[in-house]
Amino acid sequence: MTVEITHELSAWDHVQLARHENRPYSLDHIDGMIDDFTELHGDRRYGDDGAIVAGIGFLEGTPVAVIGHQKGRTVAERRERNFGAARPDGYRKAMRVMQLAARMGRPIITLIDTPGADCLEESEGRGISEAIAANQRDMFALGVPIISVVIGEGGSGGAIGIGVGNRILMMENAYYSVIAPESCAAILWRSPERKIEAAAALKLTAKDAVALGIADTIIPEPPGGAHNDIPAAVKAVKQAVIEQVEQLLPLSPDELKRQRWAKFRAF
Repeated sequence: MTVEITHELSAWDHVQLARHENRPYSLDHIDGMIDDFTELHGDRRYGDDGAIVAGIGFLEGTPVAVIGHQKGRTVAERRERNFGAARPDGYRKAMRVMQLAARMGRPIITLIDTPGADCLEESEGRGISEAIAANQRDMFALGVPIISVVIGEGGSGGAIGIGVGNRILMMENAYYSVIAPESCAAILWRSPERKIEAAAALKLTAKDAVALGIADTIIPEPPGGAHNDIPAAVKAVKQAVIEQVEQLLPLSPDELKRQRWAKFRAF
């Protein structure tokens, strides 16, 4: 998909850029940001969900854990990754790695890029809603810094399932929304074609999120979008995350938990 913008960006333009097929995904950021990354697999209850990647490594010498949604680029990868729509075992894997990080005293970095959680019958039957809700609850109890970065799509519960952070950062052309614009248009007007209007109404851009107090920082992207200069985009995210880790590491576990709770209660 080619997105050519010759005017001031609308909310729908940001959605298109967030979905760009050549945009850097979580593994691109991990490759450029984390040294000695070791991926961990499985939720120890059902299986291993390819829509979530999780593991441990080092951020400029600081031991960290990283969890992120992962989309696919080829047809086979997209099928394996379920287009970044995580199932219950993906969220349970994410929490397993977060709890491991908390026991080890490692900051947690989450990379959000999903159209939403998988909502098909199998996932519903295995407790997708419970898995997301449990993750939100349990992230509040972790006594280590959590930095969440919306690197592309921030779709509904699928995003917040790994998004309860002390700091929420958004890339310039990412979006964060309670519902996809197409679904919003279908519900409100019975017309998915009104997605452009819905995108504007949802106030889903990074600027909107900061103005509403949902996000803390916007990470600038290369001209035209992150896909135009992936190394520069990855470097910008890395630097922003390093700054947040340095600010949060001196805080006590109790202060980190209190801060996280107050932040989300204010929403």
